[in-house]
Amino acid sequence: MSKAQVESKHLNRFRYTIDTAIDKPFNWKQMFRLLTYMKPYAKTLLPAAMIAMLISTAIRLFVPIVIGTLLIDHAIGNKDVELLWKLVVGVAVLYLINYVANIFRIRWVNHLGQNIIYDLRDHLFAHVQKLSHRFFDSRSAGSILVRILNDVNSLQELFTNGIINLLMDMVTLVGIVIILFMLSPKLALAIMIVLPLMFLISTKLRKNIRRSWQDVRIQQSRLNSHLNESLQGIRITQSFSQEQENTEFFGGVNKDNYENWRIASKKSAMFRPLVEMCNAIGTAILIWFGSYLIINDPNVTTGVFVSFAFYLGMFWDPISRLGQNYNQLLMAMSSSERIFEYLDEEPNVKETENPIELSDMKGHIEFDKVQFSYDANRIALHEISLEMKAGETVALVGHTGSGKSTIANLISRFYDPTKGVVKVDGLDIREVSLNSLRNHISVVLQDTFIFSGTIMDNIRFGRPNATDEEVIEAAKVVGAHDFIQRLSNGYLTEVEERGNILSVGERQLLSFARALLADPKIIILDEATASIDTETEQKIQRALKKLLKGRTSIIIAHRLSTIREADNIIVLDHGRIMEQGNHGALMEHKGIYYELVKAQFQAQEA
Repeated sequence: MSKAQVESKHLNRFRYTIDTAIDKPFNWKQMFRLLTYMKPYAKTLLPAAMIAMLISTAIRLFVPIVIGTLLIDHAIGNKDVELLWKLVVGVAVLYLINYVANIFRIRWVNHLGQNIIYDLRDHLFAHVQKLSHRFFDSRSAGSILVRILNDVNSLQELFTNGIINLLMDMVTLVGIVIILFMLSPKLALAIMIVLPLMFLISTKLRKNIRRSWQDVRIQQSRLNSHLNESLQGIRITQSFSQEQENTEFFGGVNKDNYENWRIASKKSAMFRPLVEMCNAIGTAILIWFGSYLIINDPNVTTGVFVSFAFYLGMFWDPISRLGQNYNQLLMAMSSSERIFEYLDEEPNVKETENPIELSDMKGHIEFDKVQFSYDANRIALHEISLEMKAGETVALVGHTGSGKSTIANLISRFYDPTKGVVKVDGLDIREVSLNSLRNHISVVLQDTFIFSGTIMDNIRFGRPNATDEEVIEAAKVVGAHDFIQRLSNGYLTEVEERGNILSVGERQLLSFARALLADPKIIILDEATASIDTETEQKIQRALKKLLKGRTSIIIAHRLSTIREADNIIVLDHGRIMEQGNHGALMEHKGIYYELVKAQFQAQEA
C-alpha cells in the first residue's frame, strides 16, 4: 500500500481531533493575561529579580564610561598612575558585584519561572477536569496532553529567562542610546541610521514566523494524538497485522513534524544574520565617521571613541537577543493562545449561582418530555416521559443506538437535555450542585478503567475515606475477595494503567466493589456484566440482589437473562419508549421485548 493510500485510510482519525491554527493578531492584551500568573509573586521573587537585574545592567552601562573617558582620557592621557590603579580596582569591584548580582538574578528568576509554570499547569488541569463530556467527545486524549504538557513547557523558557532578559535588554538599549547621544549626538545619529531598515525588514518577518510556530504546535498535537492512539490500540494493531501500515503512517506524521520545525527554525534563523549585517554596517560607520570626528571635533576624544566601540558591541547583542526573545515570544504566544482556548472553554453543563446541596437522596427519578441530541443531525431521545421510583430496579433494553446510555448520562448529568426536565426527588437536577448529585450516584461501565496503583487504592477510589475493612467487605460482597487474595500481594498488589495483569472479569469485579463502596442511592450498570462469564455473573447477581435493595438501580443490558427480575423493563427504539412493564407482562404482550428474548434464546440454542 502506498504512503498516499495509508494517509488517506487514516485521515479520518484526525478530522475532528486535530487542533487548527488560531489565526489571531499578536496582541499585548493576551500577553498581559499570561503575565497575571506572576501576580502572586509580585511582592517577593519578582522585585528581588528586578533589583538584581537593574544592578547588573547599571554596572554594564557604567563600565564603558569609566574605561573610555576616565581611564583613557584622564588616567592614561595625563599619565596619572595612581588614578589608573584606582580605576582598575574599581572596575574589578564592579565586575565582582555584577557577578554576584547575576547569580542571584538567575536563581530568583528560575524559582519564579518554575512557580508560574506549576500554577499554570495546575490551573489548566483543574479547568479541564471540570469540562463537560461534549468537550472530550470532540478531542483526542493526545491533543489534550499536548496542551497540558508541551504547550505549558514551551512557556517555561519565557518565564525562567525570557521576560527578565527582555526587560534587561530593553533597559540596556535605552540606556546605551541615552549615553551615546550624551557623548556625541552626531556619531550616535550616524550609527542609528541602519535601525529603520532593520525594523522594516523584521516587521515583515514576524507574521510568517508566528504562523510557522503555530504550525509546529499543531503538528506536535497530531503526533501525540497518533502516539496515544497507537499505544492504546496496540493489541488491535497486532491482531490485524497492521504494524507496517501504522509505522508508515507514523513516519508520515513524524516527517511533517520535522518539516514544520525545519521551516519555523529557518525563518527564525533569518533574524540573527540581519542583526549581524546591521552590526557590520554600524561598525564601519563608527570607524569612518568616528575617526573623522576625532580629527575635526574637539569634543570627540579617543576615550569617547573607545566608549562608543564598547557600547556599539553592547548595543547589537541585546538587539540580537531581542530577536531570539521575540521568536521565543512568538512560540509562547502560539502556546498561550492554545492554552487560553481551553481555559476559555465553558462547561456545557453548568451549575446555577446558588445550587441546591443534596445531603440525602431517596432516588426517585422522573423524565418529563425529555429530548436530547448529541448533534443537530441526530436526535437520541424524542420527548420521552418515564418514572423510576425510589428503590426500584429498572432495566433499559433495546438495539444499539436506541438511547439507553443516553438516559443514564442524563441522570448523572453528564449532558443536559435539549428539551424537557430530568428530576431527582422532585428537583430539576439543573438546580442541584453537580458534586452532591454525583456523590449519590455510582456508574459501572462495560469498559472498566483501572488506575495505576494498588488494588486497595482502586476500590477506595469510590470513597477515599473508607477504611481497609470497608474496602475488603465491599470486595467480599461482589465476589472479588477470593481472586484478590490469590494475587502476589493481595490488596496491596500494584496494577498498571488499565489493569493489564487482571482479566476482563476481574477488572469488572473491582469496578463493582468500587461503586458499591461509595454507598450510592442510585446505581447505574451500563452493560456492566457483558464481559463477565456466566458463573461470575450468577455470583454477582446474587450479591447485587442484596445490595441493590433500597437503592434505585438502572440496568442497561443486551443480555436479557440478567434483567428478568427487574421491577420495570423499558423497551427503547430510536430514542422512543415502545413498551414497559415487568418481564412476565412484556412476554405476555408478545411485542418487541418478546421478540428480543425469543431471538436471544434461539441464538443460544444455535
